[in-house]
Amino acid sequence: MNVYDATRMADLLGQEGYAETTNEAEADLVILNTCHIREKAAEKIYSELGKLALEKRAREVSGRDMKIVVAGCVAQAEGAEVLKRQRAVDLVVGPQSYHRLPDLLQRAREGGRLTDTDFAVEDKFDALPQPSRAQIRARGVSAFVTVQEGCDKFCSFCVVPYTRGAEVSRPVADIVAETRRLVEAGVAEVTLIGQNVNAYRGPDEKGAEWSLARLFEHLSEMRGLERLRYTTSHPVDMAQDLIEAHESIPKLMPYVHLPVQSGSDRILKAMNRKHKAEDFLDIVARLRKARPDMAMSSDFIVGFPGETDEDFEATMQLVRDVGFASSFSFKYSPRPGTPGAERDDQIGEEVMRERLAALQALLEEQRQSFNSATVGRTIDVLFEKQGRHEGQIGGKSPYMQAVHVSGSAEMIGRVAPVAIVAAGSNSLAGRLLGEGEEAKA
Repeated sequence: MNVYDATRMADLLGQEGYAETTNEAEADLVILNTCHIREKAAEKIYSELGKLALEKRAREVSGRDMKIVVAGCVAQAEGAEVLKRQRAVDLVVGPQSYHRLPDLLQRAREGGRLTDTDFAVEDKFDALPQPSRAQIRARGVSAFVTVQEGCDKFCSFCVVPYTRGAEVSRPVADIVAETRRLVEAGVAEVTLIGQNVNAYRGPDEKGAEWSLARLFEHLSEMRGLERLRYTTSHPVDMAQDLIEAHESIPKLMPYVHLPVQSGSDRILKAMNRKHKAEDFLDIVARLRKARPDMAMSSDFIVGFPGETDEDFEATMQLVRDVGFASSFSFKYSPRPGTPGAERDDQIGEEVMRERLAALQALLEEQRQSFNSATVGRTIDVLFEKQGRHEGQIGGKSPYMQAVHVSGSAEMIGRVAPVAIVAAGSNSLAGRLLGEGEEAKA
């Protein structure tokens, strides 16, 4: 979602005459697009702002200007605090109103430092900027499309409901129109995104409510669109029609990211996750029944307040039972204002570090095992870019693995069968199959 928001801000500012750069030394305007999900991520913002403040003051001496904007969820949660802690910041804008960025920048120039909370917030979906064909092409053959934003789940560790607001679904027609623009500009793979994307319940032009599965069925008929994905889902919203869509829609990739967070029912209840470990395992079983080659990834939090050795072992056992292709895992990070942060049974740093190391070792073992199991198979690869070496191109497998082969840049944007010949630590090596070559399942 943050990547999507960042590209939309770049689209907006492009219309105002700005050109995007990755070199801060060149920038007249620097935007830090922030995440508030973990304390470390939030604190890094203030460290980065300190460096930018020095650059800004140095420029002022020579008569040059630099505007600094803090955007995203830290901005939403700590707007006034950001301005107080760092005087170099000109504007703070949350994710609900970044579409007003040009206007807010102008107001900041005219009236001094401000936050977007000084103004009324409209529905962001009503004013999303549209990138040009050139901008779309420059970003490659894979793209994100936001279909849902916000969260109503109120997990006791999470700030998302407070920074992103309540669950809102985007109208079907707007999603279809944006997807069509992307495909017409050369995009071959679209990932539908939302904080709880499978909670999608968007209206069509007659006011009827569509599920995510129905939306996928409709989008899959679009010529030129080769692949469909979605992230991130919540187990509570994993409806049967979405599971069945993986069986009936070939363009819907056999890879699902489904955060479970813990394998302990006691901890899941404390987290207010509204599901049990057996519910998660049942969903995985049904997904794999619908699509036998289904690969799973997940999110895990270790050291949630009150987590015992037995609770942690339940998480380890769930990981062994499922077998993940990839996952993200973190130490619990208390977030201000959340119920978890108020508990008096916080877990010590050393215990969390040890548990995280053990979990990550198991998850990495499973990831490497999954990658090694593809050697000798033939899989379809969507080629996205030229490789690091001359005559090499790279792409993605259906399971989000990086794959590189010897091949022509003319293959970029196309899906082709590749015989996997080797698995490295972070990518697969393969050979493009010629016409008539027999593929292996």
